[in-house]
Amino acid sequence: MNDSRTDTADRAARLLGRPFAINGLGLRNRIVMAPMTREFSPGGVPTEAVAAYYARRAAGGVGLIVTEGTYIGHESTWASDNVPRMHGQAQLSGWRRVVEAVHDAGGRIVSQLWHVGATRDPGTGPVPDADVLSPSGLGLDGEAKGRAMTGTDIEAVIAAYAASAAAAERLGFDGVELHGAHGYLIDQFLWAGTNRRTDGYGGDLAARARFAVEAVAAVRSAVSPDFPVNFRFSQWKSGAYDARLAATPEELEWLLAPLAAAGVDAFHASTRRYWLPEFDGSGLNLAGWTKKLTGKPVISVGSVGLDKEFLGPEGMAFHPGTTGIEQLLDRMEDDEFDMIAVGRSLIADPDWPGRIAKGEPTNPFSAELLGALE
Repeated sequence: MNDSRTDTADRAARLLGRPFAINGLGLRNRIVMAPMTREFSPGGVPTEAVAAYYARRAAGGVGLIVTEGTYIGHESTWASDNVPRMHGQAQLSGWRRVVEAVHDAGGRIVSQLWHVGATRDPGTGPVPDADVLSPSGLGLDGEAKGRAMTGTDIEAVIAAYAASAAAAERLGFDGVELHGAHGYLIDQFLWAGTNRRTDGYGGDLAARARFAVEAVAAVRSAVSPDFPVNFRFSQWKSGAYDARLAATPEELEWLLAPLAAAGVDAFHASTRRYWLPEFDGSGLNLAGWTKKLTGKPVISVGSVGLDKEFLGPEGMAFHPGTTGIEQLLDRMEDDEFDMIAVGRSLIADPDWPGRIAKGEPTNPFSAELLGALE
């Protein structure tokens, strides 16, 4: 091994191998498995293969696993019958097996709670007659789709988030993450492009954050005080990669401060390329700004270890090669953010954490890997 590779491996072992804690939850290192929808759960029930898939990543050295998005118990969110659900007896039993397998492998796991909102097409999912719900009855393209949520709808969906969070705690999960990114329901409330409401859930960014804040508060009340509640958010949306919730750090604070006050223990700031600055005049990425503004633990993410960024589902057809993590280590050394989430690199190589720490080559990602759980 040449000197530069040895130096990088030593830095990776030291910086990524540091223990960390979120609301008292001890984690063995700073590496997170990013949530990635796989659709290998027929009827919404995670199978033994799903349990083995997550357990392999835990055994490979991941400190914290964030599950693929799990549907909360509201019929309007079920876009696919193969996406796992965080409700229902059979579904929860399947998740219990997953949790036990991950714990047996030495890992920690949180459930990502998901409502897809207007990204669901009418007539799809296990309940095809269910309405497509969103803040203003608009899709991400701004065109009419489904219907705007009533106050009763809002109360029911928030209650479903809370119920699924409570179920996750009963099953033995180590925490939950609310999926508030990428143009799904919570993000549709946050983004001016899809939230045209004129009631208390629409208006400026602080008002548009009300739905998210109430969902976080409901989840926080439904679980134990020391049960971690994380929140994932993004500027970009699927098919709207230039979209922005906040144009300045001040606007970002308007969004994040009430979420932190409502009970968020850690933020998961999703970007497509972790190395890009978020605002002019500073090299901080979105996660770095989030940590600076809130003081909360923050997870960063975005094409770690790959030489091509994530471009949405169509981008999964690319065959990215691997690339170095020196810049990531520089940012970790500066404590710009606390943890780093790794996605496709962990699909390609369950042992990615250990290989990085030893300076060994990692397996490259290819689209063929999406056809099975390995």
